[in-house]
Amino acid sequence: MSKRAVVGSGNIVKIEAVRQVLEPFGYEVVGEAVDSLVSDQPLTDEETIKGALNRAQNCSEADLKIGLEAGVMLIGDTLFLTNYGALISGNGKEYFAGGARIPLPDVIKDLILNKRMELAEAMDYYFKTEDIKHNEGAVGYFTNNVVKRVDLFVHIVKLLYGQYLMGGKE
Repeated sequence: MSKRAVVGSGNIVKIEAVRQVLEPFGYEVVGEAVDSLVSDQPLTDEETIKGALNRAQNCSEADLKIGLEAGVMLIGDTLFLTNYGALISGNGKEYFAGGARIPLPDVIKDLILNKRMELAEAMDYYFKTEDIKHNEGAVGYFTNNVVKRVDLFVHIVKLLYGQYLMGGKE
């Protein structure tokens, strides 16, 4: 009988990131559209972490429940792209991890903070991309696809799963 991991999202990039990490360990990975219960565009690390945790908590029962959330964080005058994840084990233990940050240009900062657009919406609007959050993501755009959105989430899932594996060794 295989182990089951549920990703609290219908986003193919998030589901694929979890698949890349957990399928080699014998997990069946499924996505489940759940609400993050935070704003469409989390504006702080705290809100982004809460969104990831809410996504994990709202998944159906599984060996592992995983929530991944993207957000932004203003540090000084610079708006950074951020990503966080939460993993809840079958026995209810919670694990958290964050990913790399990348600064966003002022025009995107303005659209998010003053026009209240989501990052993906701002990217699609200003740079004429299409459905960027289900593709390379803003990080892919700003790194010329050297790093893609899936890569950020793979890193976070590895951090989460590694902590989970160590959980039995505390």
